[in-house]
Amino acid sequence: MYRALGILIAALLALGLTACAPTAQPQQPAEGATTVAFYGDSYTRGTGASSSEKRWSTIICAERGWTEINRAENGLGFVNRRASMGPGLDDIPALIIRDAPDIVFVTMGLNDNFSYDSVAAEIRATIDSDLDRLRQGLPGARIVVVEPFWWTADRPASVDVIIGWVHDAADRIGAEYIAGASHWLDGHYADDADSWMADDGLHPDDVGYAHIAERMEAELRALGL
Repeated sequence: MYRALGILIAALLALGLTACAPTAQPQQPAEGATTVAFYGDSYTRGTGASSSEKRWSTIICAERGWTEINRAENGLGFVNRRASMGPGLDDIPALIIRDAPDIVFVTMGLNDNFSYDSVAAEIRATIDSDLDRLRQGLPGARIVVVEPFWWTADRPASVDVIIGWVHDAADRIGAEYIAGASHWLDGHYADDADSWMADDGLHPDDVGYAHIAERMEAELRALGL
């Protein structure tokens, strides 16, 4: 049952839900500014927000005076949808390495739950290889790996398995790790009375993204960022 639901949701995410997806392009860094690249999925792209300015990544960059390079894509996982992204977008870690940012956020893993049953070993291997490449390609950058987000109170076993793989890989490359993000919307999912989800039921709305930004800001202060 969950697998069938996951296939349907993955298809929706892969379509990008373009009616509510912000379309802002990566900014050109200002001279001397701290540049911050984001490797993520629709929760970092800001799908469900009323505009790109309302997504959590843009909120924290604006508050800190950082130049945002948002490389997040709808439906993307370490493996999920990657092969179908097309030239240039099928290897976002390479794009980020060319961006040469000062800080990299990795907020991936949610969508890999939808293909976990068939490609679990590939997911684990790609988590390791992506983080290895980012560390080797950006030896001076600060890498912040965030626990994969989640979108519902129903948590299949794969959620915590993938979280564990991401955490292990972050520790191995010496990245900073932010735990708990898969629970940041608990009590505010689409079926909850006080929902922070957009009309699609899959992504946060402006309130949800503001809450994620607030939690992320607190975690970054704790890391000394």
